[in-house]
Amino acid sequence: MTASPSPADARRALLLRLLDDAVTAAHPRGCLVPELPPPPAGRLVILGAGKAGASMAAVAERHYREVHGLGPDRLVGQAVARHGYGEPAGLIAVVEAGHPVPDQAGIDATRRSLELAAAAGPDDLVLVLLSGGGSANWIAPAGDLTLAEKQAITKALLRSGAAIDEINCVRKHLSRIKGGRLAFAARNAGKLLTLAISDVPRDDPAVIASGPTVPDPTTLADARAICARRGIPLPPAAEALLNDPANESPKPGDPLFTRTEYRIIARPIDALKAAAASAQAAGYEPILLGADLEGEAREVAAEHAALARQKAAEGRKVALISGGELTVTIRGEGQGGPNQEYALALAVALDGAPGVAGLSADTDGTDGGRGEATDPAGAIVDETTLARAAAAGLDPRVSLSENDSTPFFDRIGDLVRPGPTRTNVNDCRIILVG
Repeated sequence: MTASPSPADARRALLLRLLDDAVTAAHPRGCLVPELPPPPAGRLVILGAGKAGASMAAVAERHYREVHGLGPDRLVGQAVARHGYGEPAGLIAVVEAGHPVPDQAGIDATRRSLELAAAAGPDDLVLVLLSGGGSANWIAPAGDLTLAEKQAITKALLRSGAAIDEINCVRKHLSRIKGGRLAFAARNAGKLLTLAISDVPRDDPAVIASGPTVPDPTTLADARAICARRGIPLPPAAEALLNDPANESPKPGDPLFTRTEYRIIARPIDALKAAAASAQAAGYEPILLGADLEGEAREVAAEHAALARQKAAEGRKVALISGGELTVTIRGEGQGGPNQEYALALAVALDGAPGVAGLSADTDGTDGGRGEATDPAGAIVDETTLARAAAAGLDPRVSLSENDSTPFFDRIGDLVRPGPTRTNVNDCRIILVG
């Protein structure tokens, strides 16, 4: 006979299954086709960007080629995805580029995307397939700003603990494609439609991939203030751009956007609801803590650990489920990401509380790290985590102080490694109690 899994092993298996259900709910295979418009009289120009850029393009290309019979004379385009996130998309060229730090492949691909948009005519439809990661994949430094300078600014913003909307505000004012500028490039097209998978708190189109096709409510003054507040060193070319009124991005009310439409086809809350439904089917009472959580990963983890302890003391069998995008202010020289840091801080705060297990992972399949597709997505913790760490000679508090969560969880075999999921609806955190 096969031995039944222990309660701890069963909880771990359930956590991984809930994460998989959340990711599946947000994959383009299930949510894109119903939103695709009929083909135009002229050409259909597909432009994709982000961690789901290639997978969205592949689904759309297959639909228009197989259902509508479009050939290369009417179906053109390009999709840019993070390295390791590409997949064949038929007539649509696919390019892999750097993330979170942009690279030359992104520069070249963005130039081509802008050319395709600018060549669209009054009978053409420009279909933009957008997802998180597009800010780094579509990279077109404005003015005299170089790629190396843009990379340095991006790295400094990431290390500063800046929130994603702050990072994107600065990006938009240093770019030729972000902040509504792709819409400007496609201004001669009959229509521009954006279908987006949201990876940002509150699903703000101006923040998703830095809003290349929508009005930008942020200003040059906002970008300057963020850089000053976060202590971001700026080269002269960037200072010139942020001080030039002529470099302001298109704003709400601009007639440029009269022939544009924007629809979000998958949201973080959709993924969390899918996980909640599966948790309920497994006998847990789902408690959604919100899809838009922000803040320092270790601080949010402490709050969630306290809530888990409270529910355990009440004798409740619950699944605490949350999303959003947490941040890490880097103080040490370690390796990790917001989800792994949250998990490590959660383990410390739970201190071996019996019957409690948690998972924190990025739905795109990677969490911080070296910017490679092989990076872990997050980690799992349970009542045995600290004991196993001690047996391995690890001190979780030292690892936390050094922002060194990846080696910690790697040593005890608790990293979550789904690989590239080719979608992105932000973090998924689940704590099972009871």
